[in-house]
Amino acid sequence: MTQTSLSKTNYILYRECPKNAWLKVHKPDVYFATPLSPFELSIIETGNEVDLLARDLFPTGEFQRSFEHDGLLAITDILTKKDDGYHLYEVKATNDIDKKVHPYDLAFQVIVLEKSGIKLTSASIVHLNKEYVRKGDLEITKLFTITDLTEKVESIRPDVEADIDKAFKYLQEDKEPVGPCSCIYKGRSGHCTTSKYSNPDIPEYSVHDLSRIGLSKRKLTELIDSHIFSLDQVPKELELSDVQKNQLFTHLNDYVIQDLPEIKSQLDSLQFPLYFLDYETFPSAIPRFDDYSPYQQIPFQYSLHILNEPDGEPVHKDFLYVESGDPSRSFVDSLQSHIGGTGSVIVWHKDFECGRNRELGLRLPDAKSFFDGLEKRILDLEDIFKKQLYVHKDFRGSSSIKKILPVLVPELSYKELAIQEGGSAADAWNKLTTGGMNDSEKEASTEALREYCKLDTYAMYAIWRKLFELVSP
Repeated sequence: MTQTSLSKTNYILYRECPKNAWLKVHKPDVYFATPLSPFELSIIETGNEVDLLARDLFPTGEFQRSFEHDGLLAITDILTKKDDGYHLYEVKATNDIDKKVHPYDLAFQVIVLEKSGIKLTSASIVHLNKEYVRKGDLEITKLFTITDLTEKVESIRPDVEADIDKAFKYLQEDKEPVGPCSCIYKGRSGHCTTSKYSNPDIPEYSVHDLSRIGLSKRKLTELIDSHIFSLDQVPKELELSDVQKNQLFTHLNDYVIQDLPEIKSQLDSLQFPLYFLDYETFPSAIPRFDDYSPYQQIPFQYSLHILNEPDGEPVHKDFLYVESGDPSRSFVDSLQSHIGGTGSVIVWHKDFECGRNRELGLRLPDAKSFFDGLEKRILDLEDIFKKQLYVHKDFRGSSSIKKILPVLVPELSYKELAIQEGGSAADAWNKLTTGGMNDSEKEASTEALREYCKLDTYAMYAIWRKLFELVSP
């Protein structure tokens, strides 16, 4: 039996998926087989940045103290000592308390510290205050919120102590646990990093990929307990949502659902010129500029394809801010110069763009009327697919543009681009504007950002074109 300490990180991992934690300890080559993406690395960097800033709240605090007792290891973020004992603070780069994780994280530390002879008076989470709006210099005491979880920790302590004992014994075992990992009862998006290794019987496209199946625990559990993994085996009597039914039907019958009259009605409501519009943004945890709150998106780039008439060719316009200041004014001025007072504005997943428009209107009141008018002209092209007016088996229950595009316009692809998704775009812009790149890297990153955002709006145009040709006489 291997003797290994149980860290707080591995305990939290064990709570999420025990076998995943075992593989991390005993088969790190399996656990770390897939390297972290630039976006995932940026999340770690953000956590470190927030942690360092939170220390300013505690000038006499002790930081990153390590405690080990009977094989349990905890490294605290912040400890302060007062006459009544020690106060423990765990820093989280979040706007809220995660009730399923944070209290257990804190309880683990409390148990280890008290076993190590530390008298604790309180245990709290320090997290970002989503209500804070920056005006001038950062106000650290307003940026952070301290939530006392002492009572919550005490209420769950017996359960945590029992879990720690189970986790410790489980991770000491040299023999690999038999069978699938617990993620087999979760939807695909909830699967751990080693799920494919631990669940080899799950097909690449399975019941775990049914739309939003992860939110239907009873339904998924019923399937898994019946050893049903393939979509071909799903019982006809199983209660499914309309989206799930259509996803399954198109897959089993190799059939395309098309509501041509309703698609035509949607497209006929458009007014030329058409403006295909997409934004790229960066969610800065620590507000970088005035009038921003924690994690409020900074719009730094847009792409715009303008189609003046049905049979014409789209004209491309774009904007990318590469300076270190707030992009808002330059972004808005550029957008206003390219979008006229009439014509439909076409986006994909309009809640995102509309949200950014409202925020820009608040930061720049003189632009509010422009954005109010813009919102009335927006058509969300994704709605055609979300409303199930067009369903193809290869959409796999999704309405993401990256699922729709390969089916409707297979000649277009993101796969050859240096940047292929929004998280990487945000990370690239952050490094581009905060001194994390040399000149050649800046030039390459700027080009990659322009090409990625350009494809987003050209993809919308190309999908619109396919639909328009489909319903045109």
